[in-house]
Amino acid sequence: MRTLVITIALLIVGVAAAAQTVRVKDIANIEGVRANQLLGYGIIVGLEGSGDSQQTKFTAQSVATMLSNYGINVPGDKIKIKNAAAVIVTATLPAFARPGTQIDVVASSLGDARSLQGGTLLQTPLRAANGEVYAVAQGPISVGGFSAGGGGSSVSKNHSTVGRIPGGAIVEKETHTEIAPQDTLNITLNRNDFTTASRLADAINKKLGNTAARATDGNVVSVAVPTEYKSDVVSLVTAIESVEVVADTTAKVIVNERTGTVVIGGNARISPVAITHGSLTVEIATDYKVSQPEPVTIGTTVVTPSTNVTATETEAHLVEIKGGATIDELVRALNELKVTPRDLIAILQAVQQAGALQASLEII
Repeated sequence: MRTLVITIALLIVGVAAAAQTVRVKDIANIEGVRANQLLGYGIIVGLEGSGDSQQTKFTAQSVATMLSNYGINVPGDKIKIKNAAAVIVTATLPAFARPGTQIDVVASSLGDARSLQGGTLLQTPLRAANGEVYAVAQGPISVGGFSAGGGGSSVSKNHSTVGRIPGGAIVEKETHTEIAPQDTLNITLNRNDFTTASRLADAINKKLGNTAARATDGNVVSVAVPTEYKSDVVSLVTAIESVEVVADTTAKVIVNERTGTVVIGGNARISPVAITHGSLTVEIATDYKVSQPEPVTIGTTVVTPSTNVTATETEAHLVEIKGGATIDELVRALNELKVTPRDLIAILQAVQQAGALQASLEII
C-alpha cells in the first residue's frame, strides 16, 4: 500500500477572521483590462542533428518555402532537415502593451525532434484569434534540459523539446483597451459571491463619499465615474484598488483522493452525528516445508506448503459530534479516531451522505 500524506488546511473564516480584510486588487479585476494569447508557426535551425526526421514532411516543405523566398528553389523531398525543427510558438500579449515592447515566447516541437537545445528560432509572426499579427518572435532557444544518446543508450533530463526565448518577441501592434466605456467602470470578482459584491459596493461608496457603486450581480460591481475623475480614470482605479473589504466564502471541503489531501473550510459546520471507526485486517502467509531424502538413499525432495490465515480487527471507536460543531472540533474528533487519510476521506463522504456536513464536498 502506498503511504498517503494528508494535509489539512484550516481556513478559519469565522468570528476570529471577521476583522481580516483584503484589497480589491487582490480579489477583483477591471473589466476590459486583460491579456491576449498569440500563436505562430516557426522553424528552429542550428540543431546538432537532433531536429525533425525525413518522415516529418511539413518541416521539409517549410524549409523549401523559406529558401524559395530567397531565390533558392529546392524540392522539399530533397532536403535533409536533421538540423531544423518545426515548432509552435506561443506568447501572451499583456494589456496596454505598446509597439516595441518585448515579451517572452515559448517554442514547442511540432514534429519528432529529439531536442531543441542550441537552436535559433527564425522570424515568426505571432497572430491573435482575429488573425492579425501583433508581435514577431526570433532568437536563440533556452532549453532547461538535455537529451543525448548513442550506441543504443540514451540519457535525458527535464523536457528538451520545449524552450523559451526571454524577451524574444517584439510587439508590432497594440490592442485597444477601454477602461471605462460610457463613463462606467466595471469591477469583476475573481470568484462569484453576492455577499462579497454587495460589501465591495458599500466599501467603494464609503471611499468615494457617494453612491456611485452598485452590485449588478454576484460577479460585477458597476461604478459610475464621478465628475472629478472623468478626466483621470486611472486615479479612480487606484483609489478603488486600495479599498479593503471582507471577502465572504462558502463552506467547502475539498478532497484529493490521489494524494490524500483534504482542505476543510473554516465555515463548515457539523449537525449532530456519531462516527464509529474500525478496521479488519486479514493476513495470509504461506510457508514451504522441504523434506529431503537421507544421504545415499533413493528418493526425491518433497515440498509441502503450509498456509496460515490470521484475522485481526482493531477496536472500534465511537465519537459523538454535537450540532453546530466548528472545524476545530471536527478535526480534533477525527484525530481521536487516529484515522488514516483514506479513512478520513471515507468518513467525510459518509458524514455528507448522512446529511450532517453543512458544507459542499468536492472531490478533485
